[in-house]
Amino acid sequence: RSKYDALVFVDECHSTGFFGPTGRGTPEYFGVEERVDIVNSTLGKALGGATGGYTSASASIISTLRNKARPYLFSNSVAPAVVGASLKAFELITSSSDLVDKVAANTKRFRTRMVDAGFNVLGDEAHPICPVLLGDARLATQFADEMLKRNIYVIGFSFPVVPRGQARIRVQLSAAHSLDEVDRCVDAFIEVGKQLDVIQ
Repeated sequence: RSKYDALVFVDECHSTGFFGPTGRGTPEYFGVEERVDIVNSTLGKALGGATGGYTSASASIISTLRNKARPYLFSNSVAPAVVGASLKAFELITSSSDLVDKVAANTKRFRTRMVDAGFNVLGDEAHPICPVLLGDARLATQFADEMLKRNIYVIGFSFPVVPRGQARIRVQLSAAHSLDEVDRCVDAFIEVGKQLDVIQ
Protein backbone atom coordinates (compact mmCIF):
# COMPACT_ATOMS: atom_id res chain seq x y z
CA ARG A 1 0.00 0.00 0.00
CA SER A 2 2.60 2.56 1.06
CA LYS A 3 5.20 1.24 -1.40
CA TYR A 4 2.97 2.17 -4.36
CA ASP A 5 1.00 5.00 -2.73
CA ALA A 6 -2.15 3.05 -3.53
CA LEU A 7 -5.49 2.42 -1.87
CA VAL A 8 -6.52 -1.13 -0.96
CA PHE A 9 -9.94 -2.24 -2.23
CA VAL A 10 -11.46 -5.54 -1.08
CA ASP A 11 -14.46 -7.23 -2.69
CA GLU A 12 -16.13 -9.04 0.20
CA CYS A 13 -19.09 -10.59 -1.62
CA HIS A 14 -18.00 -14.10 -0.60
CA SER A 15 -17.11 -13.43 3.03
CA THR A 16 -19.33 -10.76 4.60
CA GLY A 17 -21.36 -12.09 7.48
CA PHE A 18 -19.55 -15.38 8.05
CA PHE A 19 -15.80 -15.12 7.50
CA GLY A 20 -13.54 -13.91 10.29
CA PRO A 21 -14.12 -14.22 14.04
CA THR A 22 -17.11 -11.85 14.01
CA GLY A 23 -18.15 -12.16 10.36
CA ARG A 24 -16.48 -8.98 9.16
CA GLY A 25 -14.81 -10.76 6.27
CA THR A 26 -11.38 -11.40 4.84
CA PRO A 27 -9.53 -8.41 6.35
CA GLU A 28 -10.73 -9.42 9.82
CA TYR A 29 -9.82 -13.07 9.16
CA PHE A 30 -6.25 -12.08 8.26
CA GLY A 31 -6.01 -9.28 10.85
CA VAL A 32 -5.43 -6.48 8.31
CA GLU A 33 -8.58 -4.37 8.70
CA GLU A 34 -6.59 -1.18 9.31
CA ARG A 35 -4.81 -1.63 5.95
CA VAL A 36 -8.02 -1.71 3.86
CA ASP A 37 -9.37 1.57 2.48
CA ILE A 38 -12.47 0.43 0.60
CA VAL A 39 -14.76 -2.53 1.19
CA ASN A 40 -17.42 -3.46 -1.33
CA SER A 41 -19.92 -6.21 -0.61
CA THR A 42 -23.40 -7.58 -1.13
CA LEU A 43 -26.55 -7.45 0.96
CA GLY A 44 -27.39 -10.90 -0.37
CA LYS A 45 -25.74 -14.23 0.39
CA ALA A 46 -25.02 -14.45 4.15
CA LEU A 47 -26.94 -11.28 4.96
CA GLY A 48 -30.11 -12.73 3.48
CA GLY A 49 -31.16 -9.92 1.16
CA ALA A 50 -31.99 -10.62 -2.44
CA THR A 51 -30.59 -7.45 -3.97
CA GLY A 52 -28.27 -4.57 -3.31
CA GLY A 53 -24.86 -4.03 -1.92
CA TYR A 54 -22.72 -1.44 -0.25
CA THR A 55 -19.37 0.28 -0.24
CA SER A 56 -17.71 1.40 2.97
CA ALA A 57 -14.77 3.79 3.02
CA SER A 58 -13.74 7.22 4.28
CA ALA A 59 -16.20 10.08 3.88
CA SER A 60 -14.11 11.62 1.07
CA ILE A 61 -14.07 8.39 -0.96
CA ILE A 62 -17.82 7.88 -0.49
CA SER A 63 -18.46 11.49 -1.51
CA THR A 64 -16.44 10.99 -4.69
CA LEU A 65 -18.35 7.79 -5.50
CA ARG A 66 -21.71 9.49 -4.93
CA ASN A 67 -20.79 12.17 -7.43
CA LYS A 68 -18.77 10.25 -10.01
CA ALA A 69 -19.68 6.54 -9.99
CA ARG A 70 -21.89 5.78 -12.98
CA PRO A 71 -23.46 2.61 -11.48
CA TYR A 72 -24.45 4.63 -8.43
CA LEU A 73 -25.82 7.54 -10.44
CA PHE A 74 -27.90 5.35 -12.75
CA SER A 75 -29.18 2.67 -10.38
CA ASN A 76 -32.37 2.25 -8.41
CA SER A 77 -32.40 2.39 -4.65
CA VAL A 78 -32.56 -0.78 -2.61
CA ALA A 79 -36.07 -1.76 -1.53
CA PRO A 80 -36.92 -0.69 2.05
CA ALA A 81 -37.64 -4.29 3.07
CA VAL A 82 -34.14 -5.35 1.96
CA VAL A 83 -32.60 -2.42 3.83
CA GLY A 84 -34.50 -3.38 6.99
CA ALA A 85 -33.55 -7.06 6.70
CA SER A 86 -29.93 -6.17 6.05
CA LEU A 87 -29.77 -3.85 9.06
CA LYS A 88 -31.17 -6.67 11.20
CA ALA A 89 -28.61 -9.10 9.76
CA PHE A 90 -25.79 -6.68 10.63
CA GLU A 91 -27.26 -6.33 14.12
CA LEU A 92 -27.32 -10.12 14.56
CA ILE A 93 -23.72 -10.68 13.50
CA THR A 94 -22.35 -7.75 15.50
CA SER A 95 -24.21 -8.63 18.72
CA SER A 96 -23.10 -12.27 18.91
CA SER A 97 -20.68 -14.64 17.21
CA ASP A 98 -23.08 -17.60 17.55
CA LEU A 99 -24.05 -17.70 13.85
CA VAL A 100 -20.46 -17.20 12.68
CA ASP A 101 -19.31 -19.94 15.07
CA LYS A 102 -21.99 -22.31 13.78
CA VAL A 103 -20.97 -21.74 10.15
CA ALA A 104 -17.34 -22.37 11.15
CA ALA A 105 -18.24 -25.63 12.92
CA ASN A 106 -20.33 -26.83 9.95
CA THR A 107 -17.53 -25.90 7.55
CA LYS A 108 -14.90 -27.73 9.55
CA ARG A 109 -17.07 -30.84 9.83
CA PHE A 110 -17.86 -30.87 6.08
CA ARG A 111 -14.33 -30.18 4.86
CA THR A 112 -12.69 -32.63 7.29
CA ARG A 113 -15.02 -35.50 6.48
CA MET A 114 -14.87 -34.85 2.72
CA VAL A 115 -11.05 -34.78 2.63
CA ASP A 116 -10.89 -37.89 4.84
CA ALA A 117 -13.21 -39.63 2.36
CA GLY A 118 -10.83 -38.82 -0.51
CA PHE A 119 -12.43 -35.76 -2.12
CA ASN A 120 -10.42 -32.75 -3.29
CA VAL A 121 -12.07 -29.74 -1.65
CA LEU A 122 -10.68 -26.44 -2.93
CA GLY A 123 -10.35 -23.10 -1.17
CA ASP A 124 -9.39 -21.98 2.31
CA GLU A 125 -10.10 -24.59 4.95
CA ALA A 126 -12.18 -22.09 6.94
CA HIS A 127 -14.35 -20.91 4.05
CA PRO A 128 -17.94 -22.24 3.91
CA ILE A 129 -18.11 -22.14 0.12
CA CYS A 130 -16.64 -25.55 -0.59
CA PRO A 131 -15.84 -26.41 -4.22
CA VAL A 132 -15.46 -30.19 -4.62
CA LEU A 133 -13.20 -30.68 -7.64
CA LEU A 134 -14.30 -33.39 -10.09
CA GLY A 135 -12.62 -32.18 -13.30
CA ASP A 136 -15.08 -33.44 -15.91
CA ALA A 137 -18.14 -31.30 -16.75
CA ARG A 138 -20.43 -34.23 -17.54
CA LEU A 139 -19.40 -35.93 -14.29
CA ALA A 140 -20.16 -32.76 -12.28
CA THR A 141 -23.66 -32.58 -13.77
CA GLN A 142 -24.29 -36.27 -13.21
CA PHE A 143 -22.97 -36.04 -9.66
CA ALA A 144 -25.27 -33.10 -8.85
CA ASP A 145 -28.24 -35.01 -10.33
CA GLU A 146 -27.46 -38.05 -8.16
CA MET A 147 -27.19 -35.85 -5.08
CA LEU A 148 -30.61 -34.35 -5.82
CA LYS A 149 -32.07 -37.88 -5.90
CA ARG A 150 -30.86 -38.09 -2.30
CA ASN A 151 -32.53 -34.74 -1.46
CA ILE A 152 -29.25 -32.83 -1.38
CA TYR A 153 -29.25 -29.75 -3.61
CA VAL A 154 -25.79 -28.85 -4.89
CA ILE A 155 -24.71 -27.19 -8.12
CA GLY A 156 -22.31 -28.52 -10.74
CA PHE A 157 -20.06 -25.79 -12.18
CA SER A 158 -18.15 -26.24 -15.42
CA PHE A 159 -16.64 -24.20 -18.27
CA PRO A 160 -17.09 -21.29 -18.91
CA VAL A 161 -17.92 -20.56 -15.24
CA VAL A 162 -14.67 -22.26 -14.16
CA PRO A 163 -11.61 -23.13 -16.29
CA ARG A 164 -11.95 -26.09 -18.66
CA GLY A 165 -11.08 -29.34 -16.90
CA GLN A 166 -11.85 -27.93 -13.44
CA ALA A 167 -15.54 -28.77 -13.14
CA ARG A 168 -16.75 -29.00 -9.60
CA ILE A 169 -19.68 -29.30 -7.23
CA ARG A 170 -20.23 -26.14 -5.23
CA VAL A 171 -21.41 -26.63 -1.67
CA GLN A 172 -22.36 -23.71 0.58
CA LEU A 173 -22.53 -24.36 4.30
CA SER A 174 -24.85 -22.26 6.43
CA ALA A 175 -25.63 -21.59 10.08
CA ALA A 176 -29.10 -22.95 9.28
CA HIS A 177 -27.63 -26.44 8.75
CA SER A 178 -27.42 -28.82 11.69
CA LEU A 179 -24.37 -31.08 12.10
CA ASP A 180 -26.68 -34.03 11.34
CA GLU A 181 -27.58 -32.39 8.01
CA VAL A 182 -23.91 -31.79 7.24
CA ASP A 183 -23.19 -35.47 7.97
CA ARG A 184 -26.13 -36.56 5.79
CA CYS A 185 -24.73 -34.43 2.96
CA VAL A 186 -21.24 -35.93 3.32
CA ASP A 187 -22.70 -39.45 3.51
CA ALA A 188 -24.53 -38.78 0.22
CA PHE A 189 -21.30 -37.46 -1.34
CA ILE A 190 -19.49 -40.62 -0.29
CA GLU A 191 -22.26 -42.85 -1.67
CA VAL A 192 -22.41 -41.02 -5.01
CA GLY A 193 -18.60 -40.71 -5.13
CA LYS A 194 -18.24 -44.47 -4.90
CA GLN A 195 -21.08 -45.08 -7.36
CA LEU A 196 -19.43 -42.81 -9.97
CA ASP A 197 -15.86 -44.01 -9.22
CA VAL A 198 -14.71 -40.62 -7.93
CA ILE A 199 -13.47 -42.13 -4.65
CA GLN A 200 -12.70 -45.68 -3.51
